[in-house]
Amino acid sequence: MSLLDQVRFPADIRALPREQLRQLADEVRDRHIDVVAQKGGHFGASLGVVELTVALHRVYDTPRDQLVWDTGHQAYIHKILTGRNEQLPTIRTRGGLAPFLRRDESEYDAFGAGHAATSISAAWGMAVGRDLKGADFDVVAIIGDGSMGCGLAYEALNNAGHKSNDFTVVLNDNDMSIGPAVGALNKYLTSMVTNPAYNKVRDVVKDVLHRAPRSLGHLMEEVAGKLEDGVKHMLTPGMLFEALGFRYIGPVDGHDLDELVDTFSRVRKMSGPILVHVLTQKGKGFHLAEDDPWTWHAASPFDKISGAAHAKKAGRPRYQKVFGKGLVELADEDPRIVAITAAMPDGTSTDLFSRAHADRYFDVGIAEGHGVTFAAGLATQGIKPVVAIYSTFLQRGYDNIVHDVALQDLPVVFGMDRAGIAGADGPTHNGAFDIAYMLAVPNMTVTAGKNGTETLALLRAGLQHEEGPFCLRWPRDSVPDEVPSALTIEPTPHASWEVLRRGSDLCILAVGTMVLPAIDAAQELAARGIEATVVNCRYLKPYDRAVFEEVVSAHDRILTIEEGTVTNGFGAFMTREITAFRRGAALHIETLGLPDDFIEHGGRGELLADLGLDAAGIARSARALTDGAATGRSARETA
Repeated sequence: MSLLDQVRFPADIRALPREQLRQLADEVRDRHIDVVAQKGGHFGASLGVVELTVALHRVYDTPRDQLVWDTGHQAYIHKILTGRNEQLPTIRTRGGLAPFLRRDESEYDAFGAGHAATSISAAWGMAVGRDLKGADFDVVAIIGDGSMGCGLAYEALNNAGHKSNDFTVVLNDNDMSIGPAVGALNKYLTSMVTNPAYNKVRDVVKDVLHRAPRSLGHLMEEVAGKLEDGVKHMLTPGMLFEALGFRYIGPVDGHDLDELVDTFSRVRKMSGPILVHVLTQKGKGFHLAEDDPWTWHAASPFDKISGAAHAKKAGRPRYQKVFGKGLVELADEDPRIVAITAAMPDGTSTDLFSRAHADRYFDVGIAEGHGVTFAAGLATQGIKPVVAIYSTFLQRGYDNIVHDVALQDLPVVFGMDRAGIAGADGPTHNGAFDIAYMLAVPNMTVTAGKNGTETLALLRAGLQHEEGPFCLRWPRDSVPDEVPSALTIEPTPHASWEVLRRGSDLCILAVGTMVLPAIDAAQELAARGIEATVVNCRYLKPYDRAVFEEVVSAHDRILTIEEGTVTNGFGAFMTREITAFRRGAALHIETLGLPDDFIEHGGRGELLADLGLDAAGIARSARALTDGAATGRSARETA
């Protein structure tokens, strides 16, 4: 039996002889590699925190003491060591372990997290709440993987640092985000790693302590500590964090278990706000991930010896690749086009732009709000900024969209990746709300393409649009069509709809990814004698008033479909417009979309089917609408 087989919960770690911790760390690292190699999932970040996780659970009395992890891709090891080892192969699958932290999954998950930089704010709130209640436990926030570049982290540090509450922040500094970390702060944080002066002082201090007579040991330790602290504050980020009110400890080798356990054992006895700076290597223990942590942030199933991905069926590219390639082609011809992303170059395929037009590419780090306002500033100078951010992450920049872009009517293009169901990443990453929140913004043009070609046609239209902001959305999926060069695709005419099929029994107003399933559903309905009009509502706002009036005048039964929340979404918007246009008419309107709930993780296709947003589900809803209308009409005629 392996050591890991004997360790089901953190109490088991605390019961081990200290000399066995290294073996446990090796075994849990191997377990993580084995499972992700078979199933896929987030990879490099958790490999980098194996020793840190073991040390934290060794020193702190979890779950009584609260560990607050920042995002969940660095917490797979935490899950293994907190009673979920056997379930780990189910992670990111429907009904299995969540990909991120969830309070309802385990008492060891003190705070749910899927977006970066929430840990310090949440942990500070928990520490203050503890003290207000007169309770007694430790609270530790573990932040890393580029999250310290996010303004939210500094708002929390600024608030917490000048209070006296006991509170610890662990900065997991691996010089990486999902992609390479960016910005002046990152350079500052990592400067000591290569600073020969600081490292030489540390070596000298250790040598002095080693040579000192035992009778002078305590005095020499005190002198050496003051000497090291003085140099540390000059040459490391200690001065920054102490100015914010935190006692700075470190930097500490994040892969030296003995040093970590000793450090946290001392820290646990200290009072007030403390920041422990831990240096780790993303991908530690798997040489390919060590050499290329960007690529190995997350992995599809792979051979753990060679690192080669398991063969997949050849298919069409994902929307993000089509967008990235098309944006590069358009920028080749127009030097005013720039690309902006927020720490997601690969996820949005703006990494293609960074290689083609490095001087016009800006990764602002995990700072979505700043990225939006930065784009607004660019737009005032006649530049054409394209802001490519996941739909769910762009929520963090919503005030900036409203106040800095839309209010000033600036021509900024927003490309919203992962719109709709994001699949295995679950509710923290599902882009459920962008239709609703963009429709609510005055002056915003809101669009969605039915396929890859139309997505690029809308991108071209957005870049030509000079009368305010413009947004387009696309899913985490492969395009259903062969997409030509963006330069050969004509821009989609402004505020235009497309009637794809005509019928007399009902009208289907479909948005983006729902257009093609609506066509398939219409064909199934036709086989049952129900003829449906299908409209591609590619411009949600402003919409095509002429086509709208034509199709709405001809139908009393109307079904709207969107891969977004039904609450205040396109269907709700159209219902208002339809009832106003046909005031007093006996209308039967049904809205299909994502329910007013958070959608769990699972395969994108199976989740859409569960939600009735595939062709079969759309056909069922259409039949129910026509049957209900016919029943109602028959009852009125009988009466």
